[in-house]
Amino acid sequence: MIRHLGALLVGFLVGAVAAVVAVDRMPSLSALSSAKAPAASASTDKDEKRADDNLIKLTPEQIEAARITLASADKAELMRRTMVPGSIVPHADRIAHVSVRLSGTVAELRKKIGDPVAKGDVLAVLESREVADAKNEFLAARLSNELQQDLFQRDEVLFKSKFATEQVYLRSRASAAKAKVALDIARQKLVAIGLNETEIAALPNEPEASLRFQPIVSPIAGRVVERRVELGVAVGRDNLETELFVVADLSTVWVELAVGASELSDIIEGQRVAIAGRNAEQRAEGRVIFISPLLDKDTRTARVVAEIDNHSGRWRPGSFVTATLVSDARPVALAVPVSALQSIGGQRVVFVRTPDGFEKRPVAIGHTDEQIAEVTSGLQPAEAVAATNTFLLKSELLKGGVED
Repeated sequence: MIRHLGALLVGFLVGAVAAVVAVDRMPSLSALSSAKAPAASASTDKDEKRADDNLIKLTPEQIEAARITLASADKAELMRRTMVPGSIVPHADRIAHVSVRLSGTVAELRKKIGDPVAKGDVLAVLESREVADAKNEFLAARLSNELQQDLFQRDEVLFKSKFATEQVYLRSRASAAKAKVALDIARQKLVAIGLNETEIAALPNEPEASLRFQPIVSPIAGRVVERRVELGVAVGRDNLETELFVVADLSTVWVELAVGASELSDIIEGQRVAIAGRNAEQRAEGRVIFISPLLDKDTRTARVVAEIDNHSGRWRPGSFVTATLVSDARPVALAVPVSALQSIGGQRVVFVRTPDGFEKRPVAIGHTDEQIAEVTSGLQPAEAVAATNTFLLKSELLKGGVED
């Protein structure tokens, strides 16, 4: 009996020791919790890394140094564009060649090249014996006509009063008519040498010494772009016309384009045209005002003329330009410049401006033309995207991925 109790006691002690050992080997809750914590932290780090992979951190100074400009995602028009070369020429209705045919010498030069002039401004003064003779002839004809008209009126009164014969009356009327014709001829000579009616009417009151001088005036307002005479130079020799000045109004200029026969069907008069110069900032818009019905037999192109505003004076005749003729306008709700698009990993992306720099944003593209791309998803209206030098942003993004 005593032996049996002793065996039971020994078994109980052995079981208690085994239980204590088993409890010591079991992991605690805090240990399990801490074991799971690294897994959650690793998942968060991966999410943050994925977000960072889409970001390019740049300061405003770095963006400006990289010459990255912004464009706003907004509604626009997709258009068919035809690009053709052209050149700037003066407006044909706003250029004047000031010439004289009368013989004389240049006594005064009142305008020099580059000077602005108004219509009627005196450009130069000629001294001419031909002018003096024509003015004196007119003054003599004027006096003779006045006298003959007075005599005719007197003889007419006498004839009606039966104090003069019909023969005297008819002779007086013929003399008056002849004097009137001579005066008209003398006036036409003055008009032919450049005098207007106001100057002709003022001739009787002019000093005799000034009759040999003739002012040369500008027929239009503009600027003197050429002066082809010097002081004291003889002009109008052998009745040949001599060009003295060229005055041009360049506030509006023409753009002459050479358009191929295959592209003429897309162009109509009144159509919009965008003009770009050699300088990227030199741009203007105008309208087509003329399309030649004839083709050049050698180049198979037609002359097309567009008109643009030039009050700024930046468009100089003779400059070469590129014209973009716009047709088939189609409005779209949201669009960005084609230059804003890049392709990364088979996706079309844009770079959206953020407070810290730019964010890569996948977008879906609809219809496009040479300059504008329709965005069907991925952007919101008015979001600003990088529009130029976007390849730099793409390179920076890909470089970051390689380094990681």
